[in-house]
Amino acid sequence: MGFLFFLFLLTLSAVNGDEDAFIGVNIGTDMTDMPHPTQIVALLKAQQIRHVRLYDADRGMLLALANSGIRVAVSIPNDQLIGVGQSNSTAANWVAQNVVSHYPATNITTVCVGSEVPSSLPNAGRVLVTALRYVHSALVASGLEKRVKVSTPLASSIILDSFPPSQAFFNHTWKPVLVPVLEFLQSTGSFFMINVYPYYEYMQSNGVIPLDYALFNPLSAAKEAVDSNTLLHYTNVFDAMVDAAYFAMADLNFTNVPVVVSESGWPSKGDQNELDATLENANTYNSNLIKHVINKTGTPKYPGIPVSTYIYELYNEDTKPGPVSEKNWGLFDSTGKPVYILHLTGSGSVLANDTTRETYCVAKEGADGKMLQAALDWACGPGKVVCSPLMQGGPCYQPDTVGAHATYAFNAYYQSAGKAAGSCDFNGVATVTTTNPSHGSCLIGSTLDPFNESPNDAETKLLMWQRGEKRYVYERHSSGGGFESNLGSRPHAAAPGELQTHLCITSIGCSLRVELKSVVVASSSMEKPIYLFFFLSFFGR
Repeated sequence: MGFLFFLFLLTLSAVNGDEDAFIGVNIGTDMTDMPHPTQIVALLKAQQIRHVRLYDADRGMLLALANSGIRVAVSIPNDQLIGVGQSNSTAANWVAQNVVSHYPATNITTVCVGSEVPSSLPNAGRVLVTALRYVHSALVASGLEKRVKVSTPLASSIILDSFPPSQAFFNHTWKPVLVPVLEFLQSTGSFFMINVYPYYEYMQSNGVIPLDYALFNPLSAAKEAVDSNTLLHYTNVFDAMVDAAYFAMADLNFTNVPVVVSESGWPSKGDQNELDATLENANTYNSNLIKHVINKTGTPKYPGIPVSTYIYELYNEDTKPGPVSEKNWGLFDSTGKPVYILHLTGSGSVLANDTTRETYCVAKEGADGKMLQAALDWACGPGKVVCSPLMQGGPCYQPDTVGAHATYAFNAYYQSAGKAAGSCDFNGVATVTTTNPSHGSCLIGSTLDPFNESPNDAETKLLMWQRGEKRYVYERHSSGGGFESNLGSRPHAAAPGELQTHLCITSIGCSLRVELKSVVVASSSMEKPIYLFFFLSFFGR
């Protein structure tokens, strides 16, 4: 037994590398108002979520996740499984399009082949095995087999007689499928993915399973469940279900395949017959689950060996069919507002979803357009906001409305002011919100000016842009200190190479005067940025 445990530890280390077990989230898409991929990634970053599982390989999501550092599990949906499992070339094309073309910018770590195939597509069992092999072969051909693992998430219902865990075994009907699947996982150094839902175990137990036992709540020793064969004590349903998976694999002589929980969670709302689908219970379960994994508690069979887990799920899915509970597993609604605030004190920052701490300054709906324009002019001038992303072709140019542009500028000023009282007013046309106003390619967050370039000691780069007849100049960086100035109304365009000796720039705070020696206009088209290269002389006031 001691040798087997040591072998299991070596296998676990090979699968996880130097990384500890993690908490990730599943991202479903059955929503009326699905957030834009960039908004989803902004939320993931704000919550410091470093692992996600997608139920497909959506190109927009994969592009948005590029260079984010977030580790991604992509999926081959069940409706594509048969095609992939029947054709090696189809599998190779899928891998080329959805993995190779995005890697390594998007850190894809796992390909999930199908979802709960034995229970949802019982006739596709044998195709599943060939699909796993074909996908892995395609990864081998691309040289990615050591970086990207292949597995298939399974429903816990394939495990029979799950308590006591030591008596658990797989449904023998699926043995012809599960044995080659497990052989594949073992030979490729992958992991056994299983969906673990104590909520359903509790609901189907007809009162046998105590609610506290399902929610990870503390139990007295007398109320702990004891496996009569191993004398292991179980204080929660989650651990019992995970160990049942280990024992079921051992029943088929597989003892060194680690378990990853591909889905687990608790609904925050349900039908009249789902009385325990409540906000408080959902909060309690997910909070305790996160702490259980992060604290490396492990299971009674493998203490101290935590089980990486993807929480189901990031967003409520309001268009998902089924009972009310099916629509209410999310941690957030579609606007990014938390459904409840997780109880995670002392458990690190991952998924500490108190987004009330993440506040933003936005333009008020219905605010007077002229007042918004005046406030925008001030923010992009004396207010020192770098507004170059608002120029035509910039990431925040669309929608080209004064309200959208004002929101970007207002929030930038608000964040740079440290969210100080009064910094989100702008003569009454701005308001504070906890909803991230990011949209499309425009990422608006709590840190400022991600578009800044590195300082250049030899010259100061400034960027001119135009809104109507207003033109502004903004300095990106300067070795001599920050300078930004509104040039005022200048309806005519400068010609390339024209010496603009009439321009006057006043430094921030007017502590210095800048004498413009020479300017070279790089472009005269006001539909594109105009880069100006300045040689500056500084004089005391």
